Amino acid sequence: MPATDASESGDREPPGRDALPASRTGPAPGQPLRSPAFRWFLGGQSISLVGSAMSPVALAFGVLEVTDSAAWLSAVTTAALVPMLATLLLGGGIADRYRRDTVLRLTSLGAGLTQVGVALLLLTHQHPAFLLPLAGLNGVFQGLTRPALRGIVANLAVGRGIQRASSLLASVRNATQILGPTVADLLTASVGGGWAIAADAASFLLAAACFARMSLPDLLPRTEGGPTMLGELREGWSYFSSQSWIWAVTLAFAVFNALNRGVWQILGPVIANDTIGAAGWGLVLSARGVGALLASVVMVKLTVRRPMGPALASMSLGALPLILLGVGANTLWLAAAAFVTGVVAEFFTVVWETVSNTHIPERLLSRVGAHDEFWSSVPIPIGQLSTPFFVAFFGTAAVAVTGGGVGAVAMLVPLLVPSLRKIEINRNGD
Repeated sequence: MPATDASESGDREPPGRDALPASRTGPAPGQPLRSPAFRWFLGGQSISLVGSAMSPVALAFGVLEVTDSAAWLSAVTTAALVPMLATLLLGGGIADRYRRDTVLRLTSLGAGLTQVGVALLLLTHQHPAFLLPLAGLNGVFQGLTRPALRGIVANLAVGRGIQRASSLLASVRNATQILGPTVADLLTASVGGGWAIAADAASFLLAAACFARMSLPDLLPRTEGGPTMLGELREGWSYFSSQSWIWAVTLAFAVFNALNRGVWQILGPVIANDTIGAAGWGLVLSARGVGALLASVVMVKLTVRRPMGPALASMSLGALPLILLGVGANTLWLAAAAFVTGVVAEFFTVVWETVSNTHIPERLLSRVGAHDEFWSSVPIPIGQLSTPFFVAFFGTAAVAVTGGGVGAVAMLVPLLVPSLRKIEINRNGD
């Protein structure tokens, strides 16, 4: 496997992924769909993603049906977000310490049961305060799930199969993000948000059943006097903090996510309401989804030898829609920019997942992935809360244009790390 040049950055060389037995991937590691374990995982994850794509719409309308209050909707959403972030790092330790298919099975079962409770509360029109502990518990399960998802591809595929597996999962994710909200709208309009949440609960339970059919081998027994969970969490932080090729990208996305979520999600609808209207905004969002889906399909076959440079450089184009929002562009230009954003964002996502699964030791994948996700996500609520204050002082257009410009620069800064530019994707395993 080609290695990065550590001498130019002062970092340790990103090591190759730990060797895995062939039984984890089936007879053809380069073709993940030939592996029964991967097929069960893909099926379970597909079902779960459909429900997850439905959930935000269903929950929003379900809570509003009961309360007619945006404040309660915000409270329920925050009650899930905070515990999710709080348990990410612990989830990384658990997913590296125990079998990841077992973790996914249990967390999917737990998330399904909490959503059953949410659905019952909405259907029986109970006080929304009862939703808060269930939302918090669901957030905990999601925080434990995400690190396991970040590491499990390395248990199911090797070599070229890692990118193919990541691309297939990305294609499913993007398709469900287009399909899920539509299904949720239909269910909510016809039978109510409570029943749409019930469908989400069923998706988690079905996913748990699929994950139960996966056949990953047991981990090696732990020796007496081995590292504790706390010691393993420290090991994960030590590795993450020592690798500039990882944390440079994480910090870049911390800046980008704070600006993108703040400007796009908060100012986007406000600006659109005064310019292109709700229908135009919907078209723009759909264009982004189409671009992401197209890119994920193409990435099943496309391989770039040294992908991090092109991936980060293209991600700078992801800030273009923010700038166009600020200058008052019409629907056509915004939709075109959103389409490009979908393409480059998905290109980066598949590349980053492939590089991570290839260059981070398998036993550390979930812990390092948890740090990556945690530190890049924590600034999101800060960006969302601070955007209205910046708008009050500098105006909507200035905040949108400046946010886009800073976000674009943030994506280019990690390219100053020589070892990151030289990381290569292994082409073996076909």
